[in-house]
Amino acid sequence: MADKYEAQLPTDFQSFFPYYLREHAHPLCRALHYVGTSMVLAMLAYVIYSGQLVYLLLMPIVGYFFAWVGHFFVEKNKPATFTYPLWSLMGDFKMYFLFVSGRIGLALEAAGVAQK
Repeated sequence: MADKYEAQLPTDFQSFFPYYLREHAHPLCRALHYVGTSMVLAMLAYVIYSGQLVYLLLMPIVGYFFAWVGHFFVEKNKPATFTYPLWSLMGDFKMYFLFVSGRIGLALEAAGVAQK
């Protein structure tokens, strides 16, 4: 049986983001995303500081490693990156900045994600 949200495929980022949040309903999955995104931002800062461009190649590996662990072992779903690569990247950073600014709860509630 199809998920009720799959029937409403997103047509733009605004309609994609609630779907993205529902795909990250488990707090541990989101936490793993936050770890990966934090590491990516730290690596970017290091690249800017040091000029060591080789670390740019490692950034997607580090970021996706934590995210995919969260999807495959915690949420047990397919990462949105496989279907919506650009929107998924944008969604990850939006979710991260909502978290660090303390506004993720309201966004999750608006997307219909039950708070655990």
